Amino acid sequence: MKAKIFVFAMALLLISPAYAAAPTASVKPNAAVTPGALNPNVTQANIKENVCKANWTTTVRPTVTYTNKLKATQLATTYKSFVAIYGAESKNYEEDHLISLQLGGSPTDPKNLWPEPYIGDNAHKKDVVETALKRLICSGGITLANAQKAISTDWIAAYNKYTSAADIKAVDSNG
Repeated sequence: MKAKIFVFAMALLLISPAYAAAPTASVKPNAAVTPGALNPNVTQANIKENVCKANWTTTVRPTVTYTNKLKATQLATTYKSFVAIYGAESKNYEEDHLISLQLGGSPTDPKNLWPEPYIGDNAHKKDVVETALKRLICSGGITLANAQKAISTDWIAAYNKYTSAADIKAVDSNG
């Protein structure tokens, strides 16, 4: 009887809107749909001219019109499963680059963009690891290719491996 009550309680939690929005864990993109894509103009040889240059990402960032349209399409098709969990409202998501622009990710390739849910500190944690990896790339602590592989393979593992309390504080203080 206890097992049946437990299963029933878990089923109620899973369909409850409050539970659906709860920050239960960090979210990863669907690797089959969003494996990551690279900006062919960024290489290890030229990182000082792009990713390591202040404000460079503003020169390659796609328009909000483009990303909002892509987000709506993805939520209606390839990321429909997210809607069942995090809701259908576009404001519940950030259209995020899996391999961030500051790590040489493609600005507009749909294979590099995904509707990242704003649950808990999901988007914030990913921002922290992106910035930490950029610092490591620019200081020579990691190669561009290794940083791109780390974030595209498992950004949560990359967060756990490459970020420190100082990284978190730096991102928090910069907005």
